Amino acid sequence: MEPIGSSNPGFRNVGAAEVEGFRNSVDEISSKVNTLETRVNEVEQFYLTKGSLQPTTSTEKDRDKHFNSIKKQQQDTSRREAAAAKRMRDLLNKFSAIFKQITQHKWSWPFMSPVDVETLGLHDYYQVIEKPMDLGTVQSKMDGGGYKNVREIYADVRLVFKNAIKYNDDKDDVHVMAQTLLDKLEEKWLQLLPKVLEEEKRRADEEAQAQVDMKLAEEAAYAGMARDLGSELFEIDVYLKDLRKLVVQKCRKMSFDDKRRLGTALTQLSPEDLSKALDIVAQDNPEFQATAQEVDLDIDTLSDYTLWRLKVFVKDALKVKAQATAQVPESIGGHKVATSKRNRESCDTVAKPVKRTKKISAM
Repeated sequence: MEPIGSSNPGFRNVGAAEVEGFRNSVDEISSKVNTLETRVNEVEQFYLTKGSLQPTTSTEKDRDKHFNSIKKQQQDTSRREAAAAKRMRDLLNKFSAIFKQITQHKWSWPFMSPVDVETLGLHDYYQVIEKPMDLGTVQSKMDGGGYKNVREIYADVRLVFKNAIKYNDDKDDVHVMAQTLLDKLEEKWLQLLPKVLEEEKRRADEEAQAQVDMKLAEEAAYAGMARDLGSELFEIDVYLKDLRKLVVQKCRKMSFDDKRRLGTALTQLSPEDLSKALDIVAQDNPEFQATAQEVDLDIDTLSDYTLWRLKVFVKDALKVKAQATAQVPESIGGHKVATSKRNRESCDTVAKPVKRTKKISAM
């Protein structure tokens, strides 16, 4: 890319400060575009994981409503968790009362500490009992906050007695004592169970609602991000157009010979590139019908901004076309391929037939 300055014949004398200003503007835009690209990729990835490349069809009012409710959802979540913790403490207190009745029973003493396998000579104990448990261990775990809910405590207390029943013969005193305490535990547990089930259902419902709220908040956040990205990209596009116009203002007026050469160059474009060139003209001239079957283009009526944009585009397009032509092999299957300008133009005409007539006037 040629630097802007006196060395470029397309520009008037431009000061070093102005050149540096243009460069800084381009660097700033490039940095901004890179940042936006990262955010665009993030939004695109979010919608790809949802199976759609487009944001949800919710209205802007709905999205704003979701946005405004994010903070409220967070507050509601905190309140729900605090209320759930209080209800869980109440259940724990109720079960603690049951546990206290069990541990204070006259037959609870054999189960208060781990089974002394070596002293009692129970060499096969660990072969029969997969998970040893005792009431003392349960108490320590309760005091240390090692249980997530009441059902876990109940399961361990029940395991204490189930192990004793399983290992000892049904006529053994320990077996009878364990069965008695287990029956007492089950009776008390059945009284508490409705509240436990109610709390479990409530927690499940709250967690499901929290998941829905989280998804809504996430969708609202990404929808807002997509909307903001659209606005920022539009602002950059406007800024770039203004910058291009500012740069063109520094250009000298195109001479008669420049316009004549530009008109000639336009006729050398491929049909596709010619259509793109006419689109450039239409961008600065809303009344110009670039897609009409027959177009009459008067170069003298075009603004300097459009002329210089056309010049840059035509130069690049013809360069690409020349490179593509140069890559055509000189022989195929032992037959020499003609590479004269007339033959190349004929090949281009056959390969890319003109669909509509374009009349271009340089006068």
